[in-house]
Amino acid sequence: MVLQIRDPLHGFIEVTGSEQRVLDSRPFQRLRHVQQLAMTSLVYPGATHRRFEHSLGVMELATRTFDVITNQSHLTDKVREVVPADRLDYWRQVVRVAALMHDTGHLPFSHAAEGLLPNGSDHETLSELCITSDEMKAVWTEMKLYPDDIVAVAVGPATRATGDMAWIEIVKEIITGDAFGADRMDYLLRDSYHAGVAYGRFDHLRLIESLRILLPARAGGKDGQSAAPTLGITEGGIHAAEALLLARYFMFSQVYLQRTRRIYDVHLVDFLKAWLGEAGYSIDLEPHLAMTDNEVLSAIGEAARNPRLPGHVHARRITDRQHFRSVYTPTTEDLVRNAAGAKQLSEAIAETFGAEHVRYSSERKAGFSGDFPVLRRDAKVVSSATASDVLGNIPAIVTHHVFVARELSDEIAAWVEANQYEITAPRAEEDEDGEEAS
Repeated sequence: MVLQIRDPLHGFIEVTGSEQRVLDSRPFQRLRHVQQLAMTSLVYPGATHRRFEHSLGVMELATRTFDVITNQSHLTDKVREVVPADRLDYWRQVVRVAALMHDTGHLPFSHAAEGLLPNGSDHETLSELCITSDEMKAVWTEMKLYPDDIVAVAVGPATRATGDMAWIEIVKEIITGDAFGADRMDYLLRDSYHAGVAYGRFDHLRLIESLRILLPARAGGKDGQSAAPTLGITEGGIHAAEALLLARYFMFSQVYLQRTRRIYDVHLVDFLKAWLGEAGYSIDLEPHLAMTDNEVLSAIGEAARNPRLPGHVHARRITDRQHFRSVYTPTTEDLVRNAAGAKQLSEAIAETFGAEHVRYSSERKAGFSGDFPVLRRDAKVVSSATASDVLGNIPAIVTHHVFVARELSDEIAAWVEANQYEITAPRAEEDEDGEEAS
């Protein structure tokens, strides 16, 4: 029996009978209660979508990509040596369930508080824990799938997988690839749709139809030498690829790193530190499955009403929309003059008005240019940097914000205006003995 799920982006998404057991599992159902964009809905009210529907969308796009790149008419003789033609049905199923499971490790409000996991763990650590849990192993046994293959494709590493390493890297790229991963395609389309902005739109259907497994020329190699096979596109898809990377650039600059959205992440992390204590989030399976946005929102509401509870002040900032205000965002000229100026200014504000009244936020996002092979119409494979004048010119995004308590914002803003230039002036370098270098 095939279940059809209506999706606002992709139409009907079909799920087979055995895949429905994945959907009904505790790790996947938990994603109904984890928002995709943390507290972005406080800025963009429509952005209340969840990791649940996003993961379904990733499965749909990953399946379309798999079917295109394994089409026999799209494979060269050298590529056929890598593609396991006798096991394509197996790997197609692995790709589908890996797409469903790849985000099961996300914490409440997704990326916002991932730094509160212990021992350098991240959400991928928890995703692997979900995939290899006893509950899911029973499902994989019924579906005749190896859990290590699902882990390799969903989050890595590929060392324990049953397939050839070159092939594993290709199918992993279908989901999490930097250039054409289904995860990236869906979150850009879905986030822009629900936020009500146009920045994340691009021709994903054209892009997917142009995807191929290609053997790029090895840099500095001799004629005929090739690097490992990877995902690339035909020349006809270059504009769709440019649109994808530009969409990511604009979504980061206009939505993901928007300053009010960013300060709510800061307030959330401040609350979680107080509420969770030094231990932070657990990396054990049962506590993870029991912790969703619902539990955190309940704790925030309770703390906001009770001044005696940990995190009361931070909870009130969120529930009453009393977020800190930005008093300084450096211009391009400011950054050229002194790249560390915003941080220095925040330290001066903390010294003058108290550290509890100021927060400094800095983010850097690169990787908007991409580097992937392009199959030209003359059958030559070239770098995307050669095929596109646009891709090599998309800059990194660097943001710096100094936020201060709302109730002191006018006073601090006036102080900043009076003292900013002196505080953010470039400082002379010191030698090892602490003397100024001449």
